[in-house]
Amino acid sequence: MADSVRASTRGLEIIDEARQRKGWNKTADIWCQTAFTSKATLKRFWAREPIQRQTFIKICQAVGLTSWKDVIERCQIPMAEPDPDFVGREEAIAQLNNMVSQGAKIIVVQGEGGVGKTKLARKYFESQGFFDFLELSMATEPQNIISVESVVEEWLWRNFDEEPGRNLGINLQRLKRKLRDETRRIGILIDNLETALDINGTFIKPHRHYVELLRVLADPAIHSVTLITSRERLCEASVDVNFYMLRGLDESAWRQFFARHDINPNPDSAALREICRAYGGNAKAMRIISGVIRADFECDIDAYWHVIQDDLLIEQELENLVVSQFNRLQEIAPEAYRLLCRLGCYRYQDVPCVPIDGLLCLLWDVAESQRRRVVNSLRARSLVECGKGEYWLHPVILAEAIARLRLSGEWETANRKAADFWTKSVNTVQGTTDALRALEAYYHYVVIEDFEQAADVIIRQRNNKWGTHESLGRSFYKRGLLKPMTAAINEILDKLTPGYRCAKLYHTLGAICWLKGDIHQAIHYCEQSREIALNSLQSMPSGNENETVKKLKLIVINSFLTSGICQIGFWELEEAVNTFRRVVQLCQKLDYDKYAPSALFYLAFLNSCLGRDEEAIEIANYLYNRLPKEELPSWVTEYRLFYLLLTYKNLGEIEKSFEIYQRDIYYAENSPYTQAKPKALIGLAQLHREQEEFEEAVACHEEGIRVLVEIGAKWDLAEAYYQLALTHQIMGEVAESRENFDKAIALFQEMQAPRQVEKVQTAMRRF
Repeated sequence: MADSVRASTRGLEIIDEARQRKGWNKTADIWCQTAFTSKATLKRFWAREPIQRQTFIKICQAVGLTSWKDVIERCQIPMAEPDPDFVGREEAIAQLNNMVSQGAKIIVVQGEGGVGKTKLARKYFESQGFFDFLELSMATEPQNIISVESVVEEWLWRNFDEEPGRNLGINLQRLKRKLRDETRRIGILIDNLETALDINGTFIKPHRHYVELLRVLADPAIHSVTLITSRERLCEASVDVNFYMLRGLDESAWRQFFARHDINPNPDSAALREICRAYGGNAKAMRIISGVIRADFECDIDAYWHVIQDDLLIEQELENLVVSQFNRLQEIAPEAYRLLCRLGCYRYQDVPCVPIDGLLCLLWDVAESQRRRVVNSLRARSLVECGKGEYWLHPVILAEAIARLRLSGEWETANRKAADFWTKSVNTVQGTTDALRALEAYYHYVVIEDFEQAADVIIRQRNNKWGTHESLGRSFYKRGLLKPMTAAINEILDKLTPGYRCAKLYHTLGAICWLKGDIHQAIHYCEQSREIALNSLQSMPSGNENETVKKLKLIVINSFLTSGICQIGFWELEEAVNTFRRVVQLCQKLDYDKYAPSALFYLAFLNSCLGRDEEAIEIANYLYNRLPKEELPSWVTEYRLFYLLLTYKNLGEIEKSFEIYQRDIYYAENSPYTQAKPKALIGLAQLHREQEEFEEAVACHEEGIRVLVEIGAKWDLAEAYYQLALTHQIMGEVAESRENFDKAIALFQEMQAPRQVEKVQTAMRRF
């Protein structure tokens, strides 16, 4: 015991010794969490994979490390190069670290624009060993602020590999659970909050739900620290936050910064002191000025100050510096100036950075051979931010760029060029990132009030990962991104002339409501879609069979198809049969082999439920024999395979059902549809139940239900509870059966589906 204590003490001495060594004081805390047991794994220090403090001590003992020097040599760790753009903030980082060590979970870093709030926050996370950090930048205009629902969905998907749920409450609980469970330290940066605040320092009405996010982030049990940057004070009484006021850099920091950039003023010169004082030590001003001096004055600060001191001394704040820089850039580099203004057309929100091609496309009046030089000219003056080959504007500069672009007469042209760039940059939607990039074109058309083109962005067909075509609207709702697509459609729907675009958008809204379980609204949207399409067809000359006519007829077919699926959701079986038969009839007039199978999957299932076995088996076998050995044609989806699986189950052909399940689960696991896999599992559970493999059945039921609860899929969840109740019923587990029947009834009642409630109640009376 004594030896153990002495060993632990020695380990602590190593840590303490390290903290006293010059150059390593900033990394000692990281080392307490990140050392490993062998030379090979010690090198993983830079991966920053945390372990416990006592584990670190024992490791030092085990590998015979008796000094901090030994640790360094064993790892062969190179000394990190200092960041030349980050100076004078040692005290600020120490104060932030002290606040965190005292239990602060949310710290508002407050200060004027450009003072260096964002840079400080990022460097704090980097220097304190945070494994990763989440970032949210508020838009510069209130109407463009991203909803908190979209933010939380994006974090769950991108940073935690979690599919989002169907409402904010579910997603916040999942985020809280993730942040509690993480052994890694997670940093969260919310940048430029002031746009979302009103005059009283509280969130503006459209974004009050941000308060709920901050409450989660303030939970003492989570393993994260949140830094919020803002020009204005946050005054939400219900959220526990701490404040840190960030001041401008002093003259010594400016002098250090300029020296690192090879700008060394004459020791007798007062130019640097006067510049620093004029701008209040503003960090952004410091970086902009140094760029101009290096690019245009051959690092002569006195010459620079001599030329512009009268203008800049009048304007004391950073915004005024930006105005003067725009004016100067316009005078000496008009092509770069026009590009800077045109960059104000981009949003830098859902897609925060723009690739180089997005800049080059805005230089339509510059020879191609000179375009990259213009971009480089802009970068040299620190007026555009750049990282990993992508570009964005600092918020203060962006606001000025937007204002000038609107007055330039190029607002519409720049937005059209940007929209065309985003459209051409995404040929295939492979994932959420592609979908978000493609939607950027929509926003450019909206701001210039070209609502028809905005609608076309949502409607336009692209290849998906399976090689089949789908609209961008479908790409969004398949991935559970229901809110942003719903908002985008509703923004323009009443601004469109009734016709194909309106009909298509209404049907997309119907599909979104179907996935949410809002079946009544889904049917209503489908009816509106169908009515608009039919009226448009009637207004066209008879015998005209152009592409638009075909598209309108497909909308009619698809609106009936979605309505029929909704009728299954209500358990209106005969009504659904009639609807799908109508779909088949319409397909015979268009292209039966291509379009009719979409309805036949459901018809086979319905007939098997209604006891029409001969008709069910005839349709099912027709579909089964048409299934290719590899991949899926456009008329087959994992959803339709699910219904074919159930059809054969109802017909007693369990072996064939299992065969179809294998294909269903393969496509479901590779599908962006969030409900696809849990539905497949619920189908598999029913097959296990048929074979009295109850343990396997319950396991599949519970796994499917777990996912459906998380994503909030009301209809599928109600059916899943019903199927689990049937399994418990056959097993003789009365209490468990009754509990799940009740859950199913509650959800079906919430959906206003009386026949589903009747179905469940009938099943409850069997025993």
